[in-house]
Amino acid sequence: MALYEHVVIARQDISPQQAEQMNEDMKALIEGQGGHIAKIEYWGLRNLTFRIKKNRKGHYSLLAIDAPAPAVKEMERQLSLNEDVLRYMTIRVEELDLELSPVLARRDRERERRDDFGGDRPDRGDRGDRPERTERPERAERTSGDEA
Repeated sequence: MALYEHVVIARQDISPQQAEQMNEDMKALIEGQGGHIAKIEYWGLRNLTFRIKKNRKGHYSLLAIDAPAPAVKEMERQLSLNEDVLRYMTIRVEELDLELSPVLARRDRERERRDDFGGDRPDRGDRGDRPERTERPERAERTSGDEA
């Protein structure tokens, strides 16, 4: 069987659960025809570089597939009929990369960095109590004739 990487972009109007369900449907289709899905990554709702069918965002998913060519052809046929799919691309590869994709690895690095600092702002430490406010002395009103 051949090895493939498959990326799908779904419309922004669908929910993340519907995008995940679409991934599960593709998995069932491939496994029903004797293939195997090694990895499914849902990248989330991301901005598109340019508008596709009047959409500015899309739900991205990556699948690592080990399946015969007719199973992949059938999956692509099903996706072309699905109105929720904006684009898809299937690429044949020599070996499947089962590590975290660069998209998710970057997201994890940013999350770790944010957790190290405790959010967006660094910790300012214990600043103690503020001193009591003192009253300012009243300023004398200046008139235009007072200038010398």
